[in-house]
Amino acid sequence: MRVLFAGTPAVAVPSLEALIGAGFDVVAVLTRPDAPIGRKRVMTPSPVAARAIELGIDVIRATRVDQDVTARIAAADPDVAAIVAYGGLVPRSALNIPRHGWINLHFSLLPAWRGAAPVQRAVIAGDDITGAVTFLLEEGLDTGPVLGTLTEAVRPEDTAGALLERLSHSGAVLLAQTLSAVEAGQASPQAQHGDISLAPKLTIEDGRLDWLQPALAIGRRARGVTPEPGAWTTIEGQRIKVEPVRLRPDVQNLAPGCAALREKSVLVGTGSYAVELTRIQPSGKKMMTAADWARGQASLESVVFE
Repeated sequence: MRVLFAGTPAVAVPSLEALIGAGFDVVAVLTRPDAPIGRKRVMTPSPVAARAIELGIDVIRATRVDQDVTARIAAADPDVAAIVAYGGLVPRSALNIPRHGWINLHFSLLPAWRGAAPVQRAVIAGDDITGAVTFLLEEGLDTGPVLGTLTEAVRPEDTAGALLERLSHSGAVLLAQTLSAVEAGQASPQAQHGDISLAPKLTIEDGRLDWLQPALAIGRRARGVTPEPGAWTTIEGQRIKVEPVRLRPDVQNLAPGCAALREKSVLVGTGSYAVELTRIQPSGKKMMTAADWARGQASLESVVFE
């Protein structure tokens, strides 16, 4: 079966490799254009584009699927299109090209967390279970009928990045299995059912830690925005990046935002009990352990995170 693969970030690469490994004929890859990376802003292919080039697959780079891109997709003559985090909408004119349609791998249990940041939102919300589904792409936002499902436990220490990494590999297997079922005429699309929740793309502001919130909520947010856009707070108006924190229910006498050093651990008060900082990055400096940062402070007890 001839497959068009659409995807952009590193989490989509395992799916591309799984389809190749399963023997599908990936005739073209649709991905976002090269983007400037690093301090020197070097124009760099997307992870999917880079892997496709290594595999000798034709690459279509496009910010959006316009008339010209639609014509290139049609010229590739795919039987089905598989899409994993491409990062753009697919218009009806392109949806109609493959005879088996477009099959989307989405990293949530739809209709929960429809949108661009399902894993991040699940971690922030404190979900115990998440997963991935394959579904038939429609013009609506993640509304199509489901073809396959897998579940994954959210571990207490999971960052969004770690959880997404696991789902990218198990989801790749699910996607290959779904395409095999479609090719064999054994796929059975099922309408979504359950409570709908939305997962819009995270902004920088989503990473700000509110020390008036309970420690559990602060811990979930810090893990949910790691690695991107990253957790942060401020001291005297200066932004400081914060890596995921540890919960310290044994310390309950710190006011929200107030820091203290206890047995070489840097603690910060919240709306409930304290949290322990692990690594932080002051403005204009490199990431460092919280203990190293504390040694550079004249008086940690005078530090208040805002």
